[in-house]
Amino acid sequence: MKKEVLYNSNMHFEHEQWKGELALWKGELLFFNNKLSELVTRWTDKDVLAQLEHYQNEFVLHGGVIEDLQELIEKHEERIAGQSMIGEDALDIQSTKQHLEFRDKIETQRHIYAELKKEFFRFLEKYM
Repeated sequence: MKKEVLYNSNMHFEHEQWKGELALWKGELLFFNNKLSELVTRWTDKDVLAQLEHYQNEFVLHGGVIEDLQELIEKHEERIAGQSMIGEDALDIQSTKQHLEFRDKIETQRHIYAELKKEFFRFLEKYM
């Protein structure tokens, strides 16, 4: 069985990529919420307003997920920094396992968010 060694510098690089992606998502959510505000002033149809509320709720939920992921990255970075200070270049088994689980969370969230964006853009095409 092949074991993967995760080095601190590689994980830090991956964290930086994730932080950039999360910052992009946060900016997009601001844009999307502005679009929702625009649409609320244009539509009085109850079905459209219900869909607007649905997207607003989705964006709030996704914003919370982004904040949670950012916090997890920061905690993991602190762990890496602590290990670097004592001269360790690779994480222990438990930390490596956490990093791999975190990578899966990011990938899952990436997929969920991409689907949400596709749905929302279709919605905008219909009602803008």
